Amino acid sequence: MRLTRLTATLALTSLIGTPLLADAKPKPDSLTFTAIGTYRTGLFEQSAAEIVAHDAKTQRLFVVNAASGKIDVLDIRTPSQPALLFSIDLSAYGSTVNSVAVHHGLVAAAVQNAVKTEPGQVVLLNANGQALSAVTVGALPDMLTFTPDGRRILVANEGEPSDDYLIDPEGSVSIIDLPRRPQQLSQRNVRTAHFRAFSRERLDPSVRIFGPNASVAQDLEPEYITPSSDGRRAWVTLQENNAIAEVDVSTARVVAIRGLGYKDHSLSGNELDASDKDNAVNIRNWPVRGLYQPDAISSFRYRGRTYLVTANEGDSRDYPGYSEETRLGNSAYLLDPIKFPDAASLKQNANLGRLTVSKASGLNPQTGTYEAIYAFGARSFSVWSSDGRQVYDSGADFERISAERMPALFNSNHKENSPDGRSDDKGPEPEGVTLAKLWGKPYAFIGLERLSAVMVYDMSRPQTPRFVELVSNRNASVQPPAAEAGDLGPEGVLVISAQDSPIRGVPMLVVGNEVSGTTTLYRIDRR
Repeated sequence: MRLTRLTATLALTSLIGTPLLADAKPKPDSLTFTAIGTYRTGLFEQSAAEIVAHDAKTQRLFVVNAASGKIDVLDIRTPSQPALLFSIDLSAYGSTVNSVAVHHGLVAAAVQNAVKTEPGQVVLLNANGQALSAVTVGALPDMLTFTPDGRRILVANEGEPSDDYLIDPEGSVSIIDLPRRPQQLSQRNVRTAHFRAFSRERLDPSVRIFGPNASVAQDLEPEYITPSSDGRRAWVTLQENNAIAEVDVSTARVVAIRGLGYKDHSLSGNELDASDKDNAVNIRNWPVRGLYQPDAISSFRYRGRTYLVTANEGDSRDYPGYSEETRLGNSAYLLDPIKFPDAASLKQNANLGRLTVSKASGLNPQTGTYEAIYAFGARSFSVWSSDGRQVYDSGADFERISAERMPALFNSNHKENSPDGRSDDKGPEPEGVTLAKLWGKPYAFIGLERLSAVMVYDMSRPQTPRFVELVSNRNASVQPPAAEAGDLGPEGVLVISAQDSPIRGVPMLVVGNEVSGTTTLYRIDRR
């Protein structure tokens, strides 16, 4: 299947006005998504629309605008015409807003220190943007969320190293116990779950600890959090470490760190397109191990059990002071001749030579050769039991479905229309995930950062989720940065329930797109 033929097909489809997100023959009880309104910042590739939070009472969206260092507050009472009401300047508390969450009118923002290796802050505000209080948390607070009952805020403090890797702060999880009056919040309300109790010997072998001169606590980097339905437990992705930590919220203690292993791309169902130089959609098996390395995580209950859902983006450590990245075709990346007798063929650019792989995993130090090939991310979403056992992975779904539905943008970058351009580096790159119950069924919404699309799955059976729809507001016939190119780089994915929606009885999907700087609202209908 050649890209030239597929591009022509998509161009014809665009001309006759058939939306990319529509099925020709929708399945019974399928969902339809209609883009009804977009707010545009006018900024391209400046992270001007990232994380999105919603307040039902005021029908406002709070959107992290990293370009300005502010939170943009949008009025969506008329969702077809989202409008900027005002922006909240939090520069007095730090340099960059990384995350925002809302619970019953109370807004919480995570603000990074100007020196990212120093402690950051969490600021509480009302829906009008007035700061009520602030507390200090760990280094680089990257994401925060309220517990379902709104009594606590959980903060993932990533603790990334300095660019020269001479300073590496500890990763941690801050637990903020909210007082009855937010104005009374003080440092006494902040507890910290550390990783200091864990040594290398106690960790699962698949947990990656490899930063130069780093202790375990320094090396572990919390990325994203999902609390249990009762708020007593929380699960935290440790993305670079390829692991999930479980936290006892009441005691502020990390009770487990579970390695996620790897995805075997040599197995049927786990195929991938590994080259950006073969000029084709070439989804096939390769002797590659994909590190799951999830970014976002969400959770839901099914028959009395908690299940975790992860977007398996993948992420490397790539700093001026240390980088684990290399190309498989690099002459210094030596494959074990016994494990890989066809090494010369694998290193060709049309095969695996262009694939970005890790120098930190798979190396036999005695021989100086790699006995296994580890790539970043799994190009999928996974369902896990609460104790870290995988019960489902979407396999090659994302690449296969996008090749069929959006062929002219297959594995494209999110800042240019370059089909096949990301096949060598994490493919469609699933990043965000959220769970929502619609018409009595749980659905997962997974944002594909590079493709600029959202995959929707029916999660009624956690062991066998069903693909429902691919949603995209991207226009393949127009080159970025033109506004007509549509939404690019979904970062924040949010579902507004029917009861909280500005359109009474109609749930909505909201997507914040960091590259195009746009926030788009879709109405969700069932048919």
